[in-house]
Amino acid sequence: MTGSSGLIGSEVCIHFGNRDWEVHGVDNNQRAIFFGERGDTRWNQQRLEKSLSNFKHHELDIRNREGVLKIIQEIQPDAIVHTAAQPSHDKAAEIPFEDFDTNAVGTFNLLEATRQYSTSIPFVHLSTNKVYGDAPNEIELVELEKRYDYADKTYAEGIPESFRIDQTKHSLFGSSKVAADIAVQEYGRYFDMPTACLRGGCLTGPNHSGVELHGFLSYLIKCNLIEKEYTIFGYKGKQVRDNIHSYDVAKFIEAFIEAPRIAEVYNLGGGKENTCSILEAFDMISEISGIPMKYNYSDQNRIGDHICYYSDLRKMKSHYPDWDITKSIGDIFNEIYDSWKTRVQ
Repeated sequence: MTGSSGLIGSEVCIHFGNRDWEVHGVDNNQRAIFFGERGDTRWNQQRLEKSLSNFKHHELDIRNREGVLKIIQEIQPDAIVHTAAQPSHDKAAEIPFEDFDTNAVGTFNLLEATRQYSTSIPFVHLSTNKVYGDAPNEIELVELEKRYDYADKTYAEGIPESFRIDQTKHSLFGSSKVAADIAVQEYGRYFDMPTACLRGGCLTGPNHSGVELHGFLSYLIKCNLIEKEYTIFGYKGKQVRDNIHSYDVAKFIEAFIEAPRIAEVYNLGGGKENTCSILEAFDMISEISGIPMKYNYSDQNRIGDHICYYSDLRKMKSHYPDWDITKSIGDIFNEIYDSWKTRVQ
C-alpha cells in the first residue's frame, strides 16, 4: 500500500487489515513537505500502527527506484494498491520536477518492480479525473441558483471513461498523472497484467488532512469549524464536484482485487447523487455546525479546473454489480465535521 498514511491509503490499510490481510504501508510523509505542517500525516501512520497489529510501516520514497525494486521482492505481495502522489495541480506548477518524478516516475518504478516480481498480482492505481483536463468544460451547461449542471443529456449520468484526454489543458499535475495512467494501462495490455486506473473525483472522508491546495471538502469543513475565511476561486462558487467516501473507495478496490481485470479504467466518484457545489457545501456545513461560513471570492479560477464534473458510475456497477455507494453526501459531511472537531481542539 503506497501512500499508506494518506486518506485513501489509510482507509485501504484498515479495510484489508480488518479482513486479516498482512498490510505493508509505504509512506514518507511527503505531504508535509509539499504542503507544510498542516499537511502532515504522521498522526495517521501512528493511528495505523496502534490499531492494526498486522500493519507494518516502511519509510520509503517511491522515487527511490532501487528501494522500490528491493521492497517488492522482499515483501512479495499478493496485491498492490498505489495511492502515493503529489496531489495538487496548483502545487505542481511550483515544483514541476518533484511532481513529475513522484507521479509519473514513481508509478513507473512500481509497475516495473511489480512486473519483475509477478505479472499475475492485481495492481490498483489511484489516478484522477484531471486526466481529462479541462475538456469537460466544453460540455453545454445550465446555470442554476447555486450550481451548474450538464445541459447536454449525453452526460446526464456524468462523465464516462470514454471521454477524451487529449487536446485539453491538464495542468502540470494532470499531465504527470496522465503519464502514470497510461503507463498503468500499458503494463496491463503489454504484459497481460491485472491493472486498474481509478480516475477519482473528490475522494474524501474523516481522515483527510485537507489543505487549501488539496482536499476541497475536508478543508472547507475545517474552515467553517475554526471560522477561517474560505476563498472561492472563480465560477461564482457554483462549480460542482461528486464526493465519494474513502470507505466506498476501499470497497471497490477490494472488489477489483477479488475479481481483477486486465488494463481497466474506471471513473471513481460519488456519482450524481453525491454532488454539491461550493455554495451548496457552505449551506450544508453551516446547517450541521450552526456556524455561518466566512468566505471571500476571487474572479480567477484555478487553471484547468472543472466547472462541473461528476462520474458516470455505470461501467463500475456493470463490472462489479455487488458494489455501490453506501455513504451519502450527508454522511460524508457529518463524519468529516465530527473528525475535525476532535482534531482542532
